[in-house]
Amino acid sequence: MEHGTKDLKASTFCLTDEDHTLANSVRFTLNQDPRVAFCGYSIPHPSDAQVNIRVQTTGDPASEVLKDALQDLMLMCQHVRSTFKQAVDDFNMSDPVKAMNIEE
Repeated sequence: MEHGTKDLKASTFCLTDEDHTLANSVRFTLNQDPRVAFCGYSIPHPSDAQVNIRVQTTGDPASEVLKDALQDLMLMCQHVRSTFKQAVDDFNMSDPVKAMNIEE
């Protein structure tokens, strides 16, 4: 859900059923974008699973910039997941007991 004025460069987006985990990741990703002039988030009340993310851009529509940031975040998560899976597979393929070189 988007809250804002008629100015497309600044909007507040409300994400339901979310908390600091996603909000801080989205904030970080948005702040990496040179089109973003300001980005921050707030949680209106601790007992509500709701996050408000404020995005102000230098010219592009805030909704477009948020969409791009979410796609970038998704790609980052996919990269981390595949890198971790590869590291686990590599570890499982090695023989960790022989690699330790335990002397009796």
